[in-house]
Amino acid sequence: MSDLRKLRNFVDGAWTDPRDGGYADLIDPTTGDAFASAPVSGPADVDAAMSAAATAFESWRDSTPAERQRALLKIADALESRADEFVAVESQNTGKPIGLTTSEEIPPAVDQIRFFAGAARMLEGKSAAEYMRGHTSYVRREPIGVCAQVTPWNYPLMMAIWKIAPALAAGNTVVLKPSDTTPASTLLLAELAAEFLPAGVLNVVCGDRDTGRALVSHPTPQMVSITGSTRAGMEVAAAAVPDLKRTHLELGGKAPVIVFDDADIAAAAEAIAIAGYFNAGQDCTAATRVLVAPHAYDDFVAALAEQARNTKTGMPDDEDVLYGPLNNANQLARVGGFIDRLPDHAMLGTGGARVGDRGYFYSPTVVSGLAQQDEIIQDEVFGPVITVQRFTDEDEAVRWANGVQYGLASSIWTKDHGRAMRVSRRLDFGCVWVNTHIPLVAEMPHGGFKRSGHGKDLSMYGLEDYTRVKHVMHNIEV
Repeated sequence: MSDLRKLRNFVDGAWTDPRDGGYADLIDPTTGDAFASAPVSGPADVDAAMSAAATAFESWRDSTPAERQRALLKIADALESRADEFVAVESQNTGKPIGLTTSEEIPPAVDQIRFFAGAARMLEGKSAAEYMRGHTSYVRREPIGVCAQVTPWNYPLMMAIWKIAPALAAGNTVVLKPSDTTPASTLLLAELAAEFLPAGVLNVVCGDRDTGRALVSHPTPQMVSITGSTRAGMEVAAAAVPDLKRTHLELGGKAPVIVFDDADIAAAAEAIAIAGYFNAGQDCTAATRVLVAPHAYDDFVAALAEQARNTKTGMPDDEDVLYGPLNNANQLARVGGFIDRLPDHAMLGTGGARVGDRGYFYSPTVVSGLAQQDEIIQDEVFGPVITVQRFTDEDEAVRWANGVQYGLASSIWTKDHGRAMRVSRRLDFGCVWVNTHIPLVAEMPHGGFKRSGHGKDLSMYGLEDYTRVKHVMHNIEV
């Protein structure tokens, strides 16, 4: 490990070595080989970051919305101008295709920062009024304080931006822990942002689950935000209880994709394959659980299998690659385990195997003939595996769609406007797409129900989540 490039924490505006932790290898998922090492930070490192954030909050909370807007806009411009550098770092750390990362991740990330830059100046409240005679009341929206944030490995850069941008726009300061397997682009973002932010406003501390626990349980932060698995969200929520910290939880998903008989089957299969296999299916909104009407079922399964066979996985610089490897060896084993445990009535249409003997590549997979209570229907695979079920009528489609523990995203495929309106109302998910699946815009909220967590990313709702509401009343007759 001594020969590997060493990453460092970014605390109080400077690179810092871990005080009481060590280092762990970062693995290139395309090869399985180490390419760098990153800190495994301990309590002293978390203490230092929290102290820096708390000190910085004293002045950052008093910055004007216009000042925060200017800082965020400069960060967005700098990220855009250094896009190739960020893509190279992100691709090496995750194995993502260079072309798609450049076209599909950097532009939205830049746009999302710019959105929150503008949103910083758009917070609104009730009008001041005399709700009691002789007294004038008004509402203040204020920053919460220091925010502890934890991001996942599937979209390291973008998820860091989803956390950082609204928190900073609202006047908070941040201590963020990226995933232990993918910290590289987040550290680069912290270094870039330091050019435009006061020291201590944004701090990044690397580490493992124990580091995350130290972050969440620390007495300083007033809010904890995580994007991750349901298990991780539950642990964060439990750790936040003793101090009654606010929690913002964007957790797992098992998105139902309901295809009715009148849908354009070929177009639906093509779009669903892209939305299911993009990023190797490592997306909590991925279109990986398809429910198909009886008359369309056979044609759809055949069309989807053909799309899967034409979908390519490979190295980041390969041409026409839709997705790269799974993130790590454990995830490769998890995805393979779902296929190994398929029930006898399941039909493996295509895929279902590791690709090559280096790295963590997995083939585009289609599994049909499944029952509602099968493990692969109920649990999140988080891989390039799309399941297909045959439903009998609209009520059964809705019942099966809602019949999982998650409630993040869903989609409906039909030409019947009334059906689309009716079913979208009945679906118990935070997002419902109609005749599309997976597009996101900064102006609209992203977040789920049930075990997919609570709170919203993106949109003004996301900004409001990083504020607290204060009532001020004046006796105007004194």
